[in-house]
Amino acid sequence: MSFARPRVFVGIQPHFAALSRSSALRTPVVARRLLSGSSCSHAEHSPNSHDPLVSGLSARSHHRADPPIEYDSKGNEVNPYSAGPSALDKAVHLFFFTEIIRGMWIVMENFFRPPYTIMYPFEKGPLSPRFRGEHALRRYPSGEERCIACKLCEAICPAQAITIESEARLDGSRKTTKYDIDMTKCIYCGFCQEACPVDAIVETQNQEFSVETREELLYNKEKLLANGDKAEAEIAANLHSDHVYR
Repeated sequence: MSFARPRVFVGIQPHFAALSRSSALRTPVVARRLLSGSSCSHAEHSPNSHDPLVSGLSARSHHRADPPIEYDSKGNEVNPYSAGPSALDKAVHLFFFTEIIRGMWIVMENFFRPPYTIMYPFEKGPLSPRFRGEHALRRYPSGEERCIACKLCEAICPAQAITIESEARLDGSRKTTKYDIDMTKCIYCGFCQEACPVDAIVETQNQEFSVETREELLYNKEKLLANGDKAEAEIAANLHSDHVYR
C-alpha cells in the first residue's frame, strides 16, 4: 500500500503539468483577442502595438467605425448628414400623418380606374405557344400514327409517368400497342415533347381537364390520339410558330 500512493501521484503529476502549460500558452492568445477587440486603436495605449496582427485588426475596426471626412473648397469639414431632412420636416411628417394620406390617395386613384381582372371562364388571357397542358398523340396527314416506339419519352420522363409497349409491323418498323400516361404523376416538364424525334407526343394548350376520379387521369393510347385529332390544327400552328427556337 505504501507503493500505491507515489504511483498515483506520479501518474497525476504530468497531467497537471500539461494543464498548467496549456493554460500558460493560452493566456497570450486570449490577451491578444481582448486587445484586438477593444475600441481604442491608438498605438500609445496598446501594449502590443508592435504586433502587426493586433495593429491591423484595430486599424480595420477603427476604419469601419468612423465615416470618411469630407472637406469643401475652403477647407471646412462637411457634415455628411446635412443633406438629409431637417427636424422640422420629420416633425411635419410625424404629426400630420403624410404617409397615411399618400397611401389613401393611391387607393382612391385605383378605385376609379377600370379593373385589371379577367372574367374567367368567359374571358381568357393569351397563352404562349410553348404552354404545356394536356398531352396528345399526333398523326400524319395520311392518318398514320407518328409514334415510332423509340421509347425516348419513357426513358427521359423524370416522374416515370409514361409506359410504352410496342410490336413490329409487317414492313419491319415498330408501332406502339400500349401508350399510357399517368397524369397524376406528370410534372409537365415537357421533356417527352422535346425528346420525341417525330413530334408524336406533344402538350396542348388545354388546361381545363379537371375530373372527379383519379381513374379518369390515366390516359391510354386511344385517349391521347383523340386529343391529338381534336387539337391538331392548334398544335401544328404552335409548332410552326415556335420552330425557330427549337
